[in-house]
Amino acid sequence: MEVGAENFARCLPRLRRRILRASFVALDMEFTGLHSTSLQNNEPSLFDSPAERYVKARQSVQRFTPVQLGKCGSDTESVFPRYVVHSYNFFLFPSTLGIRDVEFTLSASSIQFLSHYGFDFNKFLKDGIPYMNEVQERILRQRLLAGTWKVCSCANRDVLKKAIDEVTSWITAAEEGDTMILQDLNGYHMLEVQLVLRQALKNVWTEPLGDKKVMVKKVSPQRRQLLENSSYDHCRKKLILLSARGFTNLFLILVKAKKPLVGHNMLMDLMHLHDKFYRPLPESYEEFKRNIHNLFPVIIDTKTVIKSVQKKCLFPRVSSLLEVYAVLCSSNLNPKGPPCPVIAVANGCSRYAEKKSPHEAGYDAFLCGSVLLMSAHLLLCRSTDDAVEAEAFSQYLTVLAEHVNKVNFIRGGVSSINFSGEDAPCRHPPALVVHVRGWPGLTEKQIYQEFKAHCRFDVRRLSKNQFILLSNKYKQVRLVLREYRHHPHLQVSVYRHWRHSPSVNCLLQISGIVALWSLLAFVLGGARSC
Repeated sequence: MEVGAENFARCLPRLRRRILRASFVALDMEFTGLHSTSLQNNEPSLFDSPAERYVKARQSVQRFTPVQLGKCGSDTESVFPRYVVHSYNFFLFPSTLGIRDVEFTLSASSIQFLSHYGFDFNKFLKDGIPYMNEVQERILRQRLLAGTWKVCSCANRDVLKKAIDEVTSWITAAEEGDTMILQDLNGYHMLEVQLVLRQALKNVWTEPLGDKKVMVKKVSPQRRQLLENSSYDHCRKKLILLSARGFTNLFLILVKAKKPLVGHNMLMDLMHLHDKFYRPLPESYEEFKRNIHNLFPVIIDTKTVIKSVQKKCLFPRVSSLLEVYAVLCSSNLNPKGPPCPVIAVANGCSRYAEKKSPHEAGYDAFLCGSVLLMSAHLLLCRSTDDAVEAEAFSQYLTVLAEHVNKVNFIRGGVSSINFSGEDAPCRHPPALVVHVRGWPGLTEKQIYQEFKAHCRFDVRRLSKNQFILLSNKYKQVRLVLREYRHHPHLQVSVYRHWRHSPSVNCLLQISGIVALWSLLAFVLGGARSC
């Protein structure tokens, strides 16, 4: 089901009930970009520690914005194991009401990617649900109290100008008590038009009529004051904040519910959730981890779970979420065990049961929740010799306990980020060191291009004529060692810290010099005494 700015407020109570009844909530997000190429050395690297990667990703998150968020919640029916899933697709757009104009970057490749998979940019721009974090909300609150808020959107200014022109032309001849209707006001224009008219004209009153209409009524100043103090005023400051907060209201419901949060390769999703709906990302990586754990105490990354399934079961090496879903839907993985839980699509959300929509956030969230249930069922069957059938979702959480709060870390120094403890180091193949002879001025980029034909390595300069290569595949390491054994200019060997580290070499040289001077002093001192 698609939700935009126009129907979000009507859907919010139902969305709240769905979250409170859900066993877990699966999320997926689409962005205007992933990794900023305008920043130097911002690409993910196998050399990255989690803290270093966080710094890189933080800079990218601050530049890009989410365009779509998919949410999939599953209700467990009384006849277990049967899950009824409710999938929602939200279009998002930064709030332009009363806060400093928001700037964001578009990545050409990301926009092209979204376009290829049928993303509707008109819905993003025209019907995107506004959102704001705590800092932006505090600014808006202060400006509302001071009466200094303003509309940042140029499109909104055109709508406002047209409405003000219509009202000022009408009001000069209108009698007290006369009314007029403003039409074709979409979504949050209805709120902004009312606020601007009330601020500009002290003898008018406004009320929303629904169906994109606002009633404007000419009143006396005394009557206006009475209406402003009424509990029925649709433009009270509390309601303005509620309206401007937009999708953040649903985020707060999700945080308060403390349901298990499920995603796939979800580090960037978590960073955007923190930055756009909670608070700007902190500089400290450890503070970010603490904040996320406080917001969502139970996080499950299906990428981490699938890695475990691939080790324990006869599971083919597939990478995309859709491919994983297709493999799990086959009956070959667990032919003798009890059947997987039934995953039924709720009324009003049947589109994803009938048609594949990869890289649409709502569909990917549906895939993510389904993959979680099926992989957890598979692990539960593998954990015991007896044929077992889960009687509650808590049994799946038990078998998934080792993966809880561990989010997959793509190409880095650890295999996963542990949001409830220390990050475990990753077991990479040994690093290689390349010693360059007779090829002056060689750069990291040239080394990368040299080895690119054979395999993918991350490259870092070690010294003037030495480079370190890192790969995450043992096969590639063995291949390069074999292929470059007799190369005339590049000598490749396994990196040994005690032998190749510049700091260790420097320490050894200093120690050698000190030992030599000590020996000379001892010899010369002994000669004098003789």
